Amino acid sequence: MDKLTHYRDCVQTLLRRYASEDILEEDVEILLSFDTERDHYQWMNVGWHQLNRVYRCIIHIDIKGGKVWLQQNLTDQDPAEELVKMGVEKKDIVLGLHPPYKRPYTEYGVA
Repeated sequence: MDKLTHYRDCVQTLLRRYASEDILEEDVEILLSFDTERDHYQWMNVGWHQLNRVYRCIIHIDIKGGKVWLQQNLTDQDPAEELVKMGVEKKDIVLGLHPPYKRPYTEYGVA
């Protein structure tokens, strides 16, 4: 299996596992969006909580330039570290949710 295919599989497996553990109210859906052609992957919650609209992107991951970009993480989990445990190289993970000037100070890759 080539690196890109492996990274796609890791991201999808991770999001499926996270979403399966999500506990929601009756009128809120868990949505997984996997765009494997453009390599955008999202876990969202969409629906209603009483009179309030719920439209929340919990985790957003992109794969671009052969690197896994963590764009959003609203969980208390560490998806970057879990991806490493699944075989994604640290240098190939970019914490896109941090500004570019901070990325060299992380233990992960930079763009």
